[in-house]
Amino acid sequence: MSQLALLPAGKRAKTKVQNRTAILDAAREVFGEIGYEPCTVRDIIRRTGLAAGTFYNYFKSKEEVFAALADDGARRFGPILKALRSQNEDFESFLRAALRAYFRFLADEHQNWAARRPAEEHLHVQGQTPEMEAVFSEVRAAILDAIARGGVPAADADYLAAACIAIAREVGDQMLNRRPVDVDGATAFSTALILSGLKGLPQAQAESAGSS
Repeated sequence: MSQLALLPAGKRAKTKVQNRTAILDAAREVFGEIGYEPCTVRDIIRRTGLAAGTFYNYFKSKEEVFAALADDGARRFGPILKALRSQNEDFESFLRAALRAYFRFLADEHQNWAARRPAEEHLHVQGQTPEMEAVFSEVRAAILDAIARGGVPAADADYLAAACIAIAREVGDQMLNRRPVDVDGATAFSTALILSGLKGLPQAQAESAGSS
């Protein structure tokens, strides 16, 4: 029986949270210092000071640790996005504010890790967790509101939300590889790209309907 199992229930729950947090904090440091590809689970374990068996009680691989870090970021960014939606009535203002907030969040969150990550490969989590779904739903809801008010052409809200998030992720990856990290430039580029695409949607939809 493990030492954790011998602890009282309250203490055990607190220790589990502390262990998981220690692993994620160590992973952020290791990914930043060594890089995602070269590092191993052993590198992360050494930084935590925990036993290897303890690590594997929480994660099976470094890929799972990376996914947990991404999920944690989505969980903390969700409330920021929700607040921005309530503060900006028109879609363009919301879009610009949301993109700027995301790029700033990304730069601050990964200053010791993603900002020094080699630009060899973009790392994205496959699949959607509830936290990531919440971010998607918030963007989709803002789009549907804008369509209802006539501020955005009628469009497939699922496709459009996915496109906005994908653009933010890819531009964010490139932004982090630049020196200095250019939050304003990334915001201006992404906002213009999405808004320009929206202007072309009616024609694209008409052409699609005509060819069907």
